[in-house]
Amino acid sequence: MDELRSEDVQLRLNAIHRVSTIALALGPERARDELIPFLQDSVDDEDEVLLALAEELGRSFEEYIGGPEFAHLLLGPLEGLSAVEETLVRDKAAESITKVAAVLSQAQLEQYCIPLLQRLSRGEWFTSRISACALYGPVYDKVSPPIQDELRRGFTSLGSDDTPMVRRAAARWLGAFVKKLSKQHVLSDGLNIYRRLQADDQDSVRLLTVEDLIAIAEQLTPPEVKEQLLKQIRQSVADKSWRVRYMAASHFNELADAVGQELVREELIGHYVQLLKDNEAEVRTAAAGQIPGFAKSLEKEVILARIVPCVRDLCQDTSQHVRAAVANQIAGLAPLLGKDATIEHLLPLFLHLLKDDFPEVRLNIISKLETVNQVIGIELLSESLLPAIIELAEDKSWRVRQAIIEYIPLLATQLGKSFFDEQLGNLCMSWLGDNVYSIREAATVNLKKLTEVFGVEWAKVQIVPKVVGMGQHPTYLFRMTTVQAITTIAPSLNLEIVGGDILETLLQLGQDPIPNIRFNVAKSLEVLATTFASTPEGNQMVRLKIVPVLEAQKADQDADVRYFAAKALQQDELLNAPLMNSLKRDLKQVLR
Repeated sequence: MDELRSEDVQLRLNAIHRVSTIALALGPERARDELIPFLQDSVDDEDEVLLALAEELGRSFEEYIGGPEFAHLLLGPLEGLSAVEETLVRDKAAESITKVAAVLSQAQLEQYCIPLLQRLSRGEWFTSRISACALYGPVYDKVSPPIQDELRRGFTSLGSDDTPMVRRAAARWLGAFVKKLSKQHVLSDGLNIYRRLQADDQDSVRLLTVEDLIAIAEQLTPPEVKEQLLKQIRQSVADKSWRVRYMAASHFNELADAVGQELVREELIGHYVQLLKDNEAEVRTAAAGQIPGFAKSLEKEVILARIVPCVRDLCQDTSQHVRAAVANQIAGLAPLLGKDATIEHLLPLFLHLLKDDFPEVRLNIISKLETVNQVIGIELLSESLLPAIIELAEDKSWRVRQAIIEYIPLLATQLGKSFFDEQLGNLCMSWLGDNVYSIREAATVNLKKLTEVFGVEWAKVQIVPKVVGMGQHPTYLFRMTTVQAITTIAPSLNLEIVGGDILETLLQLGQDPIPNIRFNVAKSLEVLATTFASTPEGNQMVRLKIVPVLEAQKADQDADVRYFAAKALQQDELLNAPLMNSLKRDLKQVLR
């Protein structure tokens, strides 16, 4: 309690975080009589302290003051927090009031919570009225019909408040409130509140009504939607503010699901095309993100006639973000159009986007090739798209090459083992000799991922011989890449392959004339020892082959080589200690 009164903000904050412990120490009665009144008087504090208090009171704090029958006492301090200026504190206080209300009985709600809600709704300062908007939905269905009538009138009043921030809060919480209303009251009250907010002169209010529109539409039948909401749908989609149109575009699929098939065919197709052709790139981007979802509710002929032409235009869009959004979604049209239409209409667009200047556009296409593959088959895919991918893999920009490398394992999963070996296998190995270190590093990680995709037997045939062969290369960089590749892929291989095919090459490179290679060999041997020493066979390989080389490197003329060799040996000793102890115990048992 002394820390709660401290002048030091950090001490008060720490005490608030431990307020449940304080309440536990005081006991339920003293917590009700002393702690709660003190907290209620503490709302004039730093924002971070108030935020912590609002959060703590919502964490089942009623358990520390005697249970749900006394939970209404928490509403006092939370009411004060709901009216402060800081938004985060108000939001957290409203959230905690909602949690407290959930454990109150109807009698407690009507005696304590509803008067609180009415005080907040009529508060002189707008902050309390903002908080009130969030509380109508959670309590509405838990009180008697006469009080429900009062709550509907109260929310209607907030929806026409003089302060834009309050109207914005009303628009934000209207959807949750409407879901608690009966259809009769949706039509008589909910619609009136929505229409007033949807026609607000502030676009920050109107944009929040898009989700309210969906919530109301979900409560009505398709004929009722057409009769009651058609005008508002048209107004939202064609709003003069791009922010409102952006919200409409972002939630278009939800709107289509809510209004029913008939209205989708009659009205929404035209509105969606309008959004895809919007003047603002942000709106076109949002609309492009809805393409496959919206197209699922349309017939194939309609998609070809109305949606595909828009997609074709968006592939040429001046905004790279629009093109990236289209590239991310266009593959979703393939299953809807079928093989022939995909080949005729979508494949040319895939090729165009694969050659886009913006890397994200190209990568979005590559990441969705599996969907296209399932529709048109691997042969057609390879004939049309793989040449473009290979061209990117040899791009003059190393960042483009690196980005393609990162997607190779995904392509491998989609294309299959034999096709991958034939088309992309040599390309993957060629990256190991790239002039740019980042590409060589990415290439070694790529080989590890491919091993995980295709298995160690595939790696033994396709990767290991080529990597080992590079260890004999006269160029220093190729030998260094061999060491790094072994270090990276060895943990994904088994002991047989490492001991039989890889280790000898690595041990030979331990005597390389270049110090950088020698100390990287020491680091690689440490990885091998760490990976395989846990089994008896692996431990034998470490002791007989790896440790002698590391011991020799401890006497190397280069300081770095000596350091990494000693480090690897130290690690080896730590790994071997449990095994040696186990062997000693076994030997003692035999001798007994």
